[in-house]
Amino acid sequence: MQSNNPPHRETVRWGVELTPDLPPREVAALGASAEAAGFDAAFASCHYNNRDPFVALDRLAAATETIRLGPGVANPYDTHPARLASQAATLNEVSDGRALLGVGAGDRSTLANLGIERERPLRAVLETMQVARRLWAGERVDHDGTVRVTDAGLNYEADPLPVFVGGQGPHMLRMAGKHADGVLINAAHPADYEWASEQVAIGREQRPDDRGPFTAAAFASVSIARDAAAARDAARPPVAFIASGAPEPVLERHGIDLELARDVGEAIEAGEFERAFGLVTPDLVDAFCVAGTPADVAERIATIREYTDAFVAASPLGPDRETAIELLGDVRARLADPEVAQ
Repeated sequence: MQSNNPPHRETVRWGVELTPDLPPREVAALGASAEAAGFDAAFASCHYNNRDPFVALDRLAAATETIRLGPGVANPYDTHPARLASQAATLNEVSDGRALLGVGAGDRSTLANLGIERERPLRAVLETMQVARRLWAGERVDHDGTVRVTDAGLNYEADPLPVFVGGQGPHMLRMAGKHADGVLINAAHPADYEWASEQVAIGREQRPDDRGPFTAAAFASVSIARDAAAARDAARPPVAFIASGAPEPVLERHGIDLELARDVGEAIEAGEFERAFGLVTPDLVDAFCVAGTPADVAERIATIREYTDAFVAASPLGPDRETAIELLGDVRARLADPEVAQ
């Protein structure tokens, strides 16, 4: 039987999230640009109303050579955990061992469109990780919890993969620190990362010694452009989705009106996206996106990385994604080695 622990691999340090609202070939081209700009990971976002993330990731695998690839993040509600385990293992196969599995509780507003309630999200994510690891180890799996499988197994050999848990609440962050190979902290403001790092540390204090290395990564919405106003305007759509699903303590930490966040969420659930985006205020952008010029973005990322091991620039990246990746590559190089900017 194989070990449940993934083999030692170069960990994630600088990543991007690519949203498959574009055709997969265009996502692949952006991934190739990110690899050329020095990024070491690319995540494909997972929402039913975009193109299939694993198709996009397959194209990304073919268009790149070294960059790590994975869903960012899949959830166990709209896709069964055993299927997620197999999809991730297949991606690992076609990418020559470059895959990782990002898993989280999913976006509440888009799951509501499917008539799905996020029941016991922490248990669902933890059990998804446990079932996937057992399947990758070649076991026949019976599990009767939030996740249910009966005598499930893969009909092919699969290598174990690193599992990154996406989260922002205290219990999910602590669970990730204890059980996962990494965490993708869904936030954009340094104050949130300072608090989140404390939660992850609590979990890591209980981490078994044999679990291996751990990476705490910021997974922050970024909108970058040479024109600050254009960058902030492009931030409205993702900020609307983030704000609509943000826990009340996070909203309160930033002085955000709870009724405003509810209004944004209700508009999204109703499919009234333009109304939702129009409700986004400058305060919401400041709280939930790293938005502005390259200098603005570099300053915010530098502060965030005081609390994390890695940084993933998530959607929207900017008003022009190709230019945004180029600009972010410059920011990455400057922060990784200040002498590069001299």
